[in-house]
Amino acid sequence: MKTIIQFVFLCTLVLQVKAQETLITGKVSDENGLPLPGVNILVKGTTIGAQTNFNGFYSLNAKKGDTLAYSFVGYIPENRVVKTSNVINITMQLDDNSLEEVVITALGVKRYQKEVTASSNLIKKEYLNHSSNPNVVQGLSGKVSGLQINSKNKNSNQSTKIVLRGNRSIKGTNEALIVIDGKISNAETLANLSPKKIKETQVIKGAGGYALYGSQGAYGVIIVSTKNSGYEIPKELKESVLKKSVQQPELETYDDIVENDFEAVKQNPLSTFSIDVDRASYSNVRRMINNGEKINPNAVKIEEMINYFKYNYAQPKGNHPFSIHTEAAVTPWNSDTRIVKIGLQGKTYTNEQLPSSNLTFLIDVSGSMNSQNKLPLLKSAFKLLANQLRAKDKVSIVVYAGAAGVVLEPTSGKDKETIMNAIDKLKSGGSTAGGEGIELAYKLAVENFINDGNNRVILATDGDFNVGASSDKAMEKLIEEKRKSGVFLSVLGFGYGNYKDSKLEILADKGNGNHAYIDNMQEAQKVFGKEFGGTLYTIAKDVKIQVEFNPKKVQAYRLIGYENRMLADEDFIDDTKDAGELGSGHTVTALYELIPVGVESSYLKEVNDLKYTTTNSVEGFSDELFTVKFRYKKPDGKKSIEMVHVQKDALSEGSEDLNFASAVALFGMQLRQSKYYNNASMDDVVALAKKGRGDDDDGFRAEFIRLVKASQNSIN
Repeated sequence: MKTIIQFVFLCTLVLQVKAQETLITGKVSDENGLPLPGVNILVKGTTIGAQTNFNGFYSLNAKKGDTLAYSFVGYIPENRVVKTSNVINITMQLDDNSLEEVVITALGVKRYQKEVTASSNLIKKEYLNHSSNPNVVQGLSGKVSGLQINSKNKNSNQSTKIVLRGNRSIKGTNEALIVIDGKISNAETLANLSPKKIKETQVIKGAGGYALYGSQGAYGVIIVSTKNSGYEIPKELKESVLKKSVQQPELETYDDIVENDFEAVKQNPLSTFSIDVDRASYSNVRRMINNGEKINPNAVKIEEMINYFKYNYAQPKGNHPFSIHTEAAVTPWNSDTRIVKIGLQGKTYTNEQLPSSNLTFLIDVSGSMNSQNKLPLLKSAFKLLANQLRAKDKVSIVVYAGAAGVVLEPTSGKDKETIMNAIDKLKSGGSTAGGEGIELAYKLAVENFINDGNNRVILATDGDFNVGASSDKAMEKLIEEKRKSGVFLSVLGFGYGNYKDSKLEILADKGNGNHAYIDNMQEAQKVFGKEFGGTLYTIAKDVKIQVEFNPKKVQAYRLIGYENRMLADEDFIDDTKDAGELGSGHTVTALYELIPVGVESSYLKEVNDLKYTTTNSVEGFSDELFTVKFRYKKPDGKKSIEMVHVQKDALSEGSEDLNFASAVALFGMQLRQSKYYNNASMDDVVALAKKGRGDDDDGFRAEFIRLVKASQNSIN
């Protein structure tokens, strides 16, 4: 009896405590009234907390009298006591003392610089002289993080206000100090200065401005020297600023790429590699160019850029799942060499023809996915995919942050409302236990495995794994083990600032899958709409290519791209060696540059004669340039099937497809600062791309041409 009374008392006490709790909601804004996403709110003395969403809203349970602590890097922490109101809105103010620990880039990406006490930008005069910049002030726009330019026209007069790091003064005296040729000036004078007269511009933010110019420079300083003034920004000033600044850490990671060199045919007659249907590099580079970012050469994978585009290859006939197309022509950027194209066309299946699908969405909902170009874009993209599902398909959703969990058990594709609701409810927050998420997703996929069906995990993330198995090697080992289950993998990358391309590529390569980068809804429509079958349905796996060049015709060759897909020659016939997968309707294109016999080239390296071995060419085959062999397995097969194709020694004018693929390759070489692009210009790329544009129903080739024209500022 006593025990029962104690239990009842305890339950009553718990109910009373719960009854005292109430749902607190609110919005957190910055000093300009803009929403602050990612603000941490904690009930002091407890582990109860929340984080603001992209629109700055939050909600959590608290009791009257509790203190809510609001914190955000670069802003002054705030405390609020819960009183009678259930709505608590907060405006956070910039912390001048700690602000410089965070650098706000032009894209709004926050990066730590713990040793920085001043932030500076050196603006190249070429950027200011761009034809679209009518004056220096507009030339600075978009080149300096945290820079606000407000111009007002009244009749014939224009007033200009330049602010660095936001409006922090209640008195309104928050404009940056303008110094022209060593003399204090004003924004109007700077606005009327022709960009062509500028020699150098230095922008200093934070404590550095105060240290150099006292209180006048407290809100930042723009220092300009003109060409004919004879004024030089003092060396001591430059050193003072640079000494206090450190380079921003590179938060995006890419594997190093060592460009393929020319190989002598007599020493290395075989070239062996795995196909690659990934397209992530092109859309990622497009994002960098559109955002005016400097392009990391290791982000440029030429084969992925070429294979982003569809080519006019005929559908396969007979029993093989793909057709083969080859051609040879004079290299557009070097008349002494030859360009060779090898193309594959996968058989195209309509959505109705595809087998039943067992899809497991594995979605990263960690704190790093909070920004608009990550989880919100991801949710919209996955709704496109859900709309394509049929009644015979089923989909599950696994999410991971600090831990992993199932948010949607296997559900028929006809029940779209349930699937959409599950997607809508996804929210971000916490660390990133990617390894645990992969384990759970594959477990669910195997439990619901469809024999002779399409079993696939679709991973969507920025790749920023930081809990559990997270290193590239650990993830490689994990995914190699999981692929034995017969479940395929598609990897979709989202976001920028901390994008981990190297990790996602490993997952796709080792997991019998493909890798795409979604930078906008247009790309989501391309991946999940136009290329739905290729993204989700594999028609051939472990596809390998081996080319043997005729030494009577070819002195040397180099494969353009595919550096991370190279295989040992003996791997070609080794069925235990993993290679790339080909999806329904996918095209794969590879380009070789050849040095013909009899042509002198600085690219050729001399090799000493061998003492014990001689290399003699066999008689015959005088009309053949090369022989290419292909090996592939059926999606559920274990033994490879071989195909052989011979290219005759005949040059063509170059098809539209060859011209366009060559333009993309040339552009990639320029972005990578290759030693082989032979000083070809951007105009050469544009002319070649226009020559190969063709029908271009979807406009992707036209977009490429616009991208090339816009890329000058992204190339060093």
